Amino acid sequence: MEIVHGDAVFQVDPGSPPNYSSGNPFVKLVSLLETVDLAASRGAYLPDSLQYLLPFDHLTLYGPSPPDQGVLAPEQQDNKTDFQKQNVKEFVMADCILVRGLASAGDWTGPFLRLSYRGGPDTALSVASGHSLGPAIRLWLRVGGTQVSQPIVVPYNLRTDRYDIELWGFAGGELRPILDDRARDAFDRGELVARPDLVHADLTAFDRDGKDGRYMVEVDPTSTYHPVLPLHLEVAWSDAAGAVWDSNNGANYHYEFNMVVRGWDHYLGTGISPNPHGGIGFLEYRNLISNYGRYAGSNELLRRLESWNFDAHGNKGPAGRVESFMAVDYMDLHVLRKSCGIGLHRHRDNQEVFFMAAGRALMCVGDWCKLPNRERSFEIRTLRAGHLALLKGGNLHGLMNTTDENISLFMFGGYD
Repeated sequence: MEIVHGDAVFQVDPGSPPNYSSGNPFVKLVSLLETVDLAASRGAYLPDSLQYLLPFDHLTLYGPSPPDQGVLAPEQQDNKTDFQKQNVKEFVMADCILVRGLASAGDWTGPFLRLSYRGGPDTALSVASGHSLGPAIRLWLRVGGTQVSQPIVVPYNLRTDRYDIELWGFAGGELRPILDDRARDAFDRGELVARPDLVHADLTAFDRDGKDGRYMVEVDPTSTYHPVLPLHLEVAWSDAAGAVWDSNNGANYHYEFNMVVRGWDHYLGTGISPNPHGGIGFLEYRNLISNYGRYAGSNELLRRLESWNFDAHGNKGPAGRVESFMAVDYMDLHVLRKSCGIGLHRHRDNQEVFFMAAGRALMCVGDWCKLPNRERSFEIRTLRAGHLALLKGGNLHGLMNTTDENISLFMFGGYD
């Protein structure tokens, strides 16, 4: 993976360590998350289901600690015990915010997808239109393999100063009568729209019972809310007339909900083993992350190395090498007290697993480098007890305890 980021690296001079308690970027990100507006009342949404994509344009990273403070090129920052070089100092958000999750109305519960475009005069679309966007813009959208036949009208939301559209996977007749008052207002002004052609999921497909031997990547693969497969979105915005576009210079914007979270309801496969390993009774299992047996070739634990990457043995070599496994050289147990957070940072070389043993927290994962198939974004979702998140080499990540209780986190990984 070529380093493509165009970010700044802030040199930290001796005697001037960062003050993480002031202007902390993760606190800023969580505060931004709290401003995200949804079409219906909060009670209409399943809170643990909400997943946020917050694209960003620019990062500022802290440089290494002394005596390596002058080593600002990330590919040369080889001191594996200097954690300061991994930390994010600041970020600049892009204009779009995306949310997906599950909503309820009446007897219906199903998926939704929300896309929001900033309404300020300095957005690319506003500048292109001569600052004359008006009460609505349009959205060209592809969700997975399905694209719109005509751009979607996206109304301006005075409450948020954004252009907001929320697409629900409702396909059961009249939606408006079963909405709450807030959602009905959003429906009337065109912010909330039923689009089961774009947003759909079979919420019973991944029930824990009766799934012996199922390979979950083969179940409902086009689901907008699949627990294992990533969801790829292709997006472009235009003014109301379709005369000017913010389309990433014609390439369109490519976003992915792709955080690897696994647990009882996020798994590769499941089954029942009688007399497990010569024991007695019956064992119910979940394959969470695997490179062997029926999952050989899944490459979920694979790591492709560049010339500046340390391998599992602490050596560098030519680009193009592959490790099909995840090596581990540390295992830690953490207790995070209320309002404690592991800050936004990135590892240049290692893979890592965060397993939530007790409690719940906001987990953030994102791309430090620009990958060919998606824009860089912070993805945030709830990590619950019994679930783990797999972090690939180069991922940005952080975890925030926003509850009033201590949480227990088991963490393991290697290299950096």
